[in-house]
Amino acid sequence: MPRPPAVRALAAAVLCAGALPAVSACGSGPAERAAGASPSAAAATRPAAPASPSAAALTAAQAQAALLTVADLGVPWEPTDGAATWRDGILKARAEAAPADCRRLLDALYADQPLGAPTGTYAVTGFDDGDDGAQLRHQVLSPRPADVDRALAWLRTLPRTCARFTATTPRAGEQTVRVGDLALPAAGDARQGLRVTFTGPPDGADGAEGTDETDGNGSDGSDGADVTTLTLDIVAVRVGGDALTLTDGAPGALASDATVQAVQKGVERLKAVRRAGRAQA
Repeated sequence: MPRPPAVRALAAAVLCAGALPAVSACGSGPAERAAGASPSAAAATRPAAPASPSAAALTAAQAQAALLTVADLGVPWEPTDGAATWRDGILKARAEAAPADCRRLLDALYADQPLGAPTGTYAVTGFDDGDDGAQLRHQVLSPRPADVDRALAWLRTLPRTCARFTATTPRAGEQTVRVGDLALPAAGDARQGLRVTFTGPPDGADGAEGTDETDGNGSDGSDGADVTTLTLDIVAVRVGGDALTLTDGAPGALASDATVQAVQKGVERLKAVRRAGRAQA
């Protein structure tokens, strides 16, 4: 079902570097769908500038303030009740016969770490859409910019190296996984978005909720009656020396509007927090 462009927020939680993306608190570490938008492997992105000795690391309070809030969000989103059932049911997948990069991608999706394990200040918030079983997660991080750019470069290769492969999932059996570019607005200094779909025959869904929609998200049309078990958007953006990630997933189909608008709002909030910090310095 189409999703409203707005979303509702959960209070942010600040996490230690290296922790799995669960909501808890700790201190900071060291320092489109718009018309005419090109795919997220943007033709022009500014490389990471060398770190300035005077550049202040993002603090825990700033990371929390940069997360999406209730003012940014609306119906039907609500504060998350925890990890979506499809995270263990589908994303905890194995693909022994797939290329190493595809197996690495599955690990990153399950851990919700498209930029790798956090190495600096880290905050995360999550939202649930009870109408269609969707979940959106927003993370703000302050890793080294060069590390972010390396991770973005790797993500850009996946629509080619992992365009289509087979994975075995705990709840949905064998699934065809497709990876494609997700078009994004020109937000931040460098960015990459992916749309990942898991599709399989109706009798292979094994009771996974929301699998009664035909594949409209990247299928090449050769699957006939195959259904989309899960659609997941993954976005990573570098904003100066900081970064943010967004994941938006749902059983069946998923409109990209919510993801794209959340990216725009997230970048705006992070920039605003940094401006406020400079003004107070």
